[in-house]
Order: sequence, then structure tokens, then C-alpha cells
Amino acid sequence: MINLKFQHAPFVFTITVIDPTFIWNCFFFIMDKDQKIYFPRFYGKGIVWNITSNLVIGAVGTFSKVVMTVLNKTTVINKDRLVKLLERTDGRPLITFSNHDSCFDEPGLWGVLPFRHLWSRKVMRWSTAAHDVCFTTPLHTYFFSLGKCLPIIRGGGVYQEGIDYSIDRLNEGDWVHIFPEGKVNGDKKHIRLKWGVGRMIMECKEEPLVLPLFHTDMEEVLPNQAPYRLKFGKNVVFNVGELINFSDLRRMDADVIVKRKIITDRVQEHFYKLKAETYSLREEIRSSGATS
Repeated sequence: MINLKFQHAPFVFTITVIDPTFIWNCFFFIMDKDQKIYFPRFYGKGIVWNITSNLVIGAVGTFSKVVMTVLNKTTVINKDRLVKLLERTDGRPLITFSNHDSCFDEPGLWGVLPFRHLWSRKVMRWSTAAHDVCFTTPLHTYFFSLGKCLPIIRGGGVYQEGIDYSIDRLNEGDWVHIFPEGKVNGDKKHIRLKWGVGRMIMECKEEPLVLPLFHTDMEEVLPNQAPYRLKFGKNVVFNVGELINFSDLRRMDADVIVKRKIITDRVQEHFYKLKAETYSLREEIRSSGATS
């Protein structure tokens, strides 16, 4: 707030002017002054918010579909598995996780979905996103929040607001997508997966459906080097894995930290198994294309 003083003897007038940024932050966002991050105070409250969110999600999804299926070629393996889960009616929470090779993985990968999903705010995923990329200003926060993205502070540990909110959404039966490598893994190194995914699986009230995804060559569509421009005519393989059962581990009587690690270990096992399978399938696809 700004106080403006005007003096006209023998009177002194003080006018308080409220900074619009202050109103914006109070109404929409919480600012963590240490991390320079804006966290939305609310998601999905109000007709105007929901309509705007649906338009943002649908427009971005349509753009992604054009990039991934018209300007580039995406071969989706076992697509029906994912579509079937998105159309589930039992209200079970859904967690999907995948590798992170390019900044266009999110939202680009979802361009393979049908329009009926891309234009449905209720169906589309919540996605974790780096706070230092997507949530640094109120404008950026507003846009990515409308797109159902949740800020994650890298290095902030498993107990932080973005993960708390992800678990809340799962407990409402929503779909949450996570990149457990914790960063864009441009050189495709073997990375120990982050424990946040283990906490989500462990703390859901109802056992979640957990579906691994893996893709190749997204860094060809949007390179990880400047000038960061979308490319066309590339070939992407998107492989939908099989559901992973965690019922035995969720029932396990163990220390919270130990239990979270063991759950994450199983996620990692399936992650790298699907990685090997996907690269093998990519070579088969390339070989069949070369001989056809």
C-alpha cells in the first residue's frame, strides 16, 4: 500500500492507494519470498475460472495435437490403455509418470489424446511443473495454473505444498502426471527417481492406478539448446506401459521413510524396464520403415 500526503494549511490529507500487485497476490497467489514462487490460493473455484481453464487446456491441447500428429509423426503403443483409464467411472485416482527429455514433453505428449479429452478440464491431468520456470511471476502463474500445473520446488523435498496439493487432487479421484526424474534429462543418464512419487502412491486414501509411460525423441521436436524452436518432420514413439500393483507395499508395516523408498524403487524398476522396451520398439519401427 502507498500513502500519499497532501498539505493545505492548516490541514493535512492522507490518501492510501492500494497497489494492484498487492491485490493480485492477496486474491490469487501466495508468494514464498525465499523461493520467489507464487502458489495459487485456489484452483477451480468459480465459473469464470473453470471456463477460462477449459479454454486454455483445450487450446494448448489442440496446438499440441497439431505439432505431434500433423507436423510430426507420433507412434503411440497401447494407446487404448491410457484412453480407457481416462474414461474410468469408478473414481479411482490415477497417477501417470514418464521420462522427461524435453520442455515440450508437457503439454506436447497429450496431443495424442482424442479431442473429447483435450477439451475436458475435468478429464485432463494435473501436472507437476518446476517453480523456477513456470511460477516466477503472477502472469506465468495465472497461465500455468489455468492449465492445471502445480509448482514443485526442486530440492524442496517430499513435503512441500505442490505435492500436498497433488495428493489432495488424487484423493478427489483426479489424474496427476509426474516426471520423477525431477528435471529434463537431456543426456538420458540413469537417474535415481525422486521420492515424491512414492509419497503420492503411499498417502492416497484409496489405492491409485499407477501407469508408467515412456517416450523417445521429444528432444528432436523441441531441442534442449537455444534457440529452442519447435522442429517438424520428426518421429516420436510414445509407449504406454502396464498398470503397476502397489497393494502389498501400501499394506506393509514399515517406517514411513523406508516404505516410501521401497515404493519408489518399484516405480524405478518399471520405469527402466519400460525404457528398454520402448527403445527396442523404436528400432523395430525404424527398421520396418526402412524396409517398407
